[in-house]
Amino acid sequence: MAAGRAMNWRKLPVSLSELCIDTTLRCGQSFRWRKSGNDEWACALHGRILSLRQDQSHLHYRAIFPGGTEAPPTPPASAPSSTADSTPDDDDTEAFLQHYLNLGPNLKELYGQWSTADLNFKKKAPKFTGVRILKQDAWEALVGFICSSNNNIARISQMMENLCVHYGPLIGHIDSRPYYDMPSPSSLTHPKVEAHLRQLGFGYRAKYLHQTAVMLTQERDHGWLDDLRNPESPVLGCKIASAGEMLPGGREGYRNAHEKLLELLGVGPKVADCVCLMGLGWGEAVPVDTHVWQIAQRDYKFGKGKHRSLTKATYDAIGDHFRSLWGKEAGWAHSVLFTADLRAFSERLSTKVEVKQELVKKEEDADSTLEMTSAVTLVAKERIKREFEEDEKTVINIAGTRKVKRRRRV
Repeated sequence: MAAGRAMNWRKLPVSLSELCIDTTLRCGQSFRWRKSGNDEWACALHGRILSLRQDQSHLHYRAIFPGGTEAPPTPPASAPSSTADSTPDDDDTEAFLQHYLNLGPNLKELYGQWSTADLNFKKKAPKFTGVRILKQDAWEALVGFICSSNNNIARISQMMENLCVHYGPLIGHIDSRPYYDMPSPSSLTHPKVEAHLRQLGFGYRAKYLHQTAVMLTQERDHGWLDDLRNPESPVLGCKIASAGEMLPGGREGYRNAHEKLLELLGVGPKVADCVCLMGLGWGEAVPVDTHVWQIAQRDYKFGKGKHRSLTKATYDAIGDHFRSLWGKEAGWAHSVLFTADLRAFSERLSTKVEVKQELVKKEEDADSTLEMTSAVTLVAKERIKREFEEDEKTVINIAGTRKVKRRRRV
């Protein structure tokens, strides 16, 4: 049960090829969504707990607002969502959800365009349809990606959880589990915040978060961060405006936003591009970390000549190359390839057989035989990759060993 003013479950017609929440919410964009055992995702966003689940043809959603009523239990997947108008006049959840999940663009058409432009995309993307770039709050994206430095998804998610629990507002509960929304920048400006965040396990990122919050609240104009947003992807409720001409290095507004973000403590080129793409709506931003660098070397012939190492010039060249392929949504297409390469963040298993043979001469009565013993071992290699880890970890698991004996007369 969930304490609060809860809406009935409702639904939007959207196919899995147009949106797959199991992929989109796990591919390193947002770090606060939780999945329960009944395949329901939940997160506190913009003053409500938003719950999502999906079938082949519909996205089902429910909002829980702070209040005094009990939420009805989650119905079975086979039960129809409510179509009654039980939503209060001030509930903007459907509009917010359409905006947050970026449901406007036709994803099938985009995948088709990207596939026509790039055979590598055409080969890898079909098994990873439904990946959308979320339209997140810029502040949340900035905090999340400052935490991403030399980190992995599980640990980033834990940091975001701790940050919200200790500094964010409590919105409500689901099954006695509390859900906290993001803290405001002003909540992180107290002089003792840095030390407390270090105690919570943020390490050197504690200083970055505290000082960035101070810069945004005390050294920048109100709304400075959102002023860097792509006018073609405004905040909910604002009018769309032109973002200008697309250039090889991206539109002027994107390059300006990227440069301004670099002024913040703890923000380098990759973090700036992550914030531009996933928090400010600049689709041409292409974050290049060590994993994307590996993709560029393997599939796009980088890593040779003047682009032998990941210098600033190489970083820019990779982004320019992807922009030349996919245009102003290059960052979106790159994120699909990134997700496809990670195989939804689970281990890659490739099994091979190793055979070791030994010849042993045995005397059995009057006959001599050579006994060949073959130890057949199945070796499963688990390549565990997470997008913000500097190194891949390879774990060798011995799946099983059996011995085969063959006899030969001598």
